[in-house]
Amino acid sequence: MSDSQVNLSRRQFFTRRDTLDKPALPWLKEAHFTDLCTQCGDCIKQCPTQIIRPGDGGFPRVDFHIDECTFCYQCAQACPEPLFLPQSEPAWQTKAIIKDSCLAYQNVDCRSCGDSCEPFAIRFKLAVGKVAQPHIDLSSCTGCGACVSVCPTSAIVVTYSEQEGANVTE
Repeated sequence: MSDSQVNLSRRQFFTRRDTLDKPALPWLKEAHFTDLCTQCGDCIKQCPTQIIRPGDGGFPRVDFHIDECTFCYQCAQACPEPLFLPQSEPAWQTKAIIKDSCLAYQNVDCRSCGDSCEPFAIRFKLAVGKVAQPHIDLSSCTGCGACVSVCPTSAIVVTYSEQEGANVTE
């Protein structure tokens, strides 16, 4: 593994892995986040959907169980530190993943995630002997998290890693 693939931050060495797979904040320069963030809370105060919450160690993180990211850039504008990329850059490289606890996988008709997905990245395909099954078009998914809070079984996560069996299409 090369140095570019290894995170040398001491803090992240001791952080839970599942937290690291989830996005901290949009447009964030992840490499310098724990070193430069003063935990002032300005980004938390400015978030119109209130999805930015104090996370592990008091550092801000998004919580899609509350609502979605509207990509308004207010968190970045409020930050007094040089932690954020310009708004012209992509917000992040995250995508939604559907886990096995999805109701459709249990043959229960539910389309909450597809109904809340504004870019229509989640579509349902007919399946013989089953209810329509969800599929995520990764090229359309923005990682906004709108699908997370509406899922009745918490079967959707927004993550950096593409997991096996996530029922996604490229």
